[in-house]
Amino acid sequence: MTIHTEKIILHEDRNVSLVAMVQDCGGEFGKITARPAVLILPGGGYSMCSDREAEPVAYPYLAAGYQAFVLRYSIGEHKAWPNPLNDYEEAMTMIRGKAEEWHIIPDRIAVIGFSAGGHLAAAAATSAINRPNAAILGYAATGRPLTDAMHPVHKAVVPNEAVDDQTCPCFIFAARDDTMVPVEENSVPFMQALAEHAIMYESHIYSYGGHGYSTGNSSIGFMKQSKRIPNWVNDSIGWLDEVFGTLSSNGMSQPVLFGKMNADREEMLSVDCTVGLLRSVEEASPLLTGVLAATAKVYPTIHDEHSLISGIVKVMKLRELMGTFGSDEASVKAMDSHLRQIPNPRKA
Repeated sequence: MTIHTEKIILHEDRNVSLVAMVQDCGGEFGKITARPAVLILPGGGYSMCSDREAEPVAYPYLAAGYQAFVLRYSIGEHKAWPNPLNDYEEAMTMIRGKAEEWHIIPDRIAVIGFSAGGHLAAAAATSAINRPNAAILGYAATGRPLTDAMHPVHKAVVPNEAVDDQTCPCFIFAARDDTMVPVEENSVPFMQALAEHAIMYESHIYSYGGHGYSTGNSSIGFMKQSKRIPNWVNDSIGWLDEVFGTLSSNGMSQPVLFGKMNADREEMLSVDCTVGLLRSVEEASPLLTGVLAATAKVYPTIHDEHSLISGIVKVMKLRELMGTFGSDEASVKAMDSHLRQIPNPRKA
């Protein structure tokens, strides 16, 4: 694997730089003409950019076929918000702008951030103009009061409060015993906010490991940690395969997952909306009569608003409910076609 490495100075006065680690396409790589990419944001409390969370993190993603970039953003006396977010915006704009030169698929770029860099990555996912397509957040500072403490003069984005419908899918990992960035004030509320907006996510809260373990490699870690912590690296690559598609000699496959758990916030209705939403829309509700009748034959309490089964069915996507009760693909497509003619009142 030949990696072409280039260091680009973005702001010499603030010591902001972007390291590009780019590998070839075509030739021995078959039909691969472009690759997905990761943009790595090291941690360091906005007082430094940790080298342990920089290039060493890039190597497993390079081995998996990704192009990799490391951004050393504004820190120390230059950390005032929004300098770091502006650095991210500039880096992401450059990466997407050079997609052809650097052999990148511009809508398959994930940001990876640790601790304060995790805060910056989460801010990019929730608040940036040029957002990533996925975010991998390691022991990330996403909540108050930590984010305020890191930027006492110019208030930073608080990602737990900034999650919206456009937030990308997220992969979250941390340790339960992290006292520097406690999960109950950071990762857990962030996941709850993602759930409220039906954003797809995966999470791994390990039993112990403290803070700052990077890839979990014993040669760069410095705290007692669960032997399972290094699993987050391969798990995150597998998750990206599901969200982006898998890279092979034939190019990129189609994604298995999409950014949302359901389509309840899309412009038009569809079979990927929840049954609860569809039942609440006057024009759509009659279309569900046959499906709900089939469900009621097995679960007579389906129409009882207080029953457990009714509650479960409400949050199911109609596609799932139809599949559960034997609808064939043609019936699902026909239902979808009808529903897609009806505007979603939730978006109005």
